Amino acid sequence: MTDDDQELGITESKSHNTGEWYAEVVRKAGLADYGPEGMSGFIVTRPRAYAVWERLQSFLDAKFKSTGVQNAYFPLFIPESYLEREKEIVEGFDPEVAWVSEAGTKELEERLAVRPTSESIITPYISGWVRSHRDLPLRVNQWCSVVRWEATETKPFFRTKEFLWQEGHTAHATHEDAWEETLTRLDQYESVYEDLLALPVLRGQKPDHDKFPGAHTTTTVEALMPDGKSVQGATSHHLGQSFAEAFDITYADEDEEERLAHTTSWGLSWRALGALIMTHSDEQGLVLPPTVAPEQVVIVPIWQEETKDEVLSYAEDIAEELSDAGVRVELDDRDERNPGFKFNDHELHGVPLRIEIGPHEVADGELTLVHRPDGESVVADREGIVGTVEEHLETIYAKLYAAAEETLDGAVREADDRASILGTLGQHGGYVTAPWCGEEACEEPIKEAMAAEIVMVPFEDDDPLVDEGHDETCAICEEPATRTAYFAKTY
Repeated sequence: MTDDDQELGITESKSHNTGEWYAEVVRKAGLADYGPEGMSGFIVTRPRAYAVWERLQSFLDAKFKSTGVQNAYFPLFIPESYLEREKEIVEGFDPEVAWVSEAGTKELEERLAVRPTSESIITPYISGWVRSHRDLPLRVNQWCSVVRWEATETKPFFRTKEFLWQEGHTAHATHEDAWEETLTRLDQYESVYEDLLALPVLRGQKPDHDKFPGAHTTTTVEALMPDGKSVQGATSHHLGQSFAEAFDITYADEDEEERLAHTTSWGLSWRALGALIMTHSDEQGLVLPPTVAPEQVVIVPIWQEETKDEVLSYAEDIAEELSDAGVRVELDDRDERNPGFKFNDHELHGVPLRIEIGPHEVADGELTLVHRPDGESVVADREGIVGTVEEHLETIYAKLYAAAEETLDGAVREADDRASILGTLGQHGGYVTAPWCGEEACEEPIKEAMAAEIVMVPFEDDDPLVDEGHDETCAICEEPATRTAYFAKTY
């Protein structure tokens, strides 16, 4: 295949055909393939995407462990009787649960659910592990996959029937301790997006009608996508005592009195990868922040036959020096591809920084550095190249974050009635804030008109409508407003 035969570019428009563009980036950048015929809704995660997931996993796992969390693993299958002990879980997930009723040629005595979430299999074991106040707090997490048999169109990393995630579960002596735990995990999820993925997020809680089944409070981080839709980036749930009651998580306090524990659960899925890809990538292909890119730097030597040896030797020395310093670097010395093809290839695959080395760079003791996000080109000295590269990688991260932050800052708008909510969402997308009475019925007119919903309400301390004495009225029903609602279309 010649260079002309290889279609490297992205043909769809990010701004006009976001869904098609996203699918093309995922495929051409080598991130995922669709599952086998007859298994719609499943994907094959290719090594490049899995490498990004591993970096996210490592970052978050270290944060968990630094705050007392231990990893464990629980069965994929949940007995139906376990699931039914927490009826709100069953009702919340019933349409999406996949069931196993046969093993080999034998019918099972009890159906087994393929876990849609694991509260019902983890909580009974926590009950057995907790006996005394000395056993609290108890914190476990598992990295695994879950299955939710959704009837929606497959969008890799955003909507698939099976997806990778982590789910943490804890037990505490008091409501306050459980709430502190809930917010600790939310802080860590916010850090994943802002400190690792270069994605600013909004944080708050879900309205009561959209919280996790059986939970006291569900908190969330929300990320805005370029097409104006919101992605639920991660959730952390204060479960109160409902699960402890259903599964008998009790402990003896310091006075030997039996008490009911308070529990939490929290999770982040590979939907974060979808948000990352959609936010930063462009019409040349994938764009990755240096923090998660499998290769942070690619070196492309440019030679003629008479200069090949000296250019390659110079490039190899730089690659070795960067690698020894811990930089993830690739030397692209393919003989069968020309430099233009290599530039396009590495842009498609999202390598953050390209170093170009030709005879002039060798003669002058320099390098040409090119930033992936915007094509900015800088000539730098060979001396001190490790520090120079590290500075440029930090600059690239800052560029990505600033662009996403500018988009988010300009996409939060206010409205005070139904017509203006719908008109603003229809014209601009993004988030529309409006005073809300707290009733689910007042979400329906927006949901029915344009499939938008209340994705978040601010925490009480951050919501001016919580203060007594306000005179705002609900944007829908004109009854007194109690909370500020963030309306948005969603993935």
